[in-house]
Amino acid sequence: MSGPNELIFKEEAYAIVGACFEVYNQMETGFAEPVYQECLEMELAERKMPFSSQVGLRLSYKGRDLQKRYQPDFVCFGKIILEIKAAKSLLNEHRGQVHNYLKATDFRLGLLENFGKPGDLEWLKIVN
Repeated sequence: MSGPNELIFKEEAYAIVGACFEVYNQMETGFAEPVYQECLEMELAERKMPFSSQVGLRLSYKGRDLQKRYQPDFVCFGKIILEIKAAKSLLNEHRGQVHNYLKATDFRLGLLENFGKPGDLEWLKIVN
């Protein structure tokens, strides 16, 4: 049984964050988000991690499917949403975006990674 502060999908989440750190260490800051997206696709594939990149996920409203789809940057291991940013710092809007997508898709864990902060990769886990 897990406590409220225990990370769900712990091993998978650490593997994803490790791949993100490798991309950050190689590329550092200063690139647009699509550059980090492509690098991360390469890194996840190299590490043989199962992932989908920018695949449309169903959203629902009151139990009914919407025509609009959510297109996360990545779905890793079939159960973790990975959203990446290239901003000076993470904002509440970024956190809210991932939280809302978790609620709308019934995923339980989202990782928010920011490659744009000088000096260090900024990341958050968001649990639904």
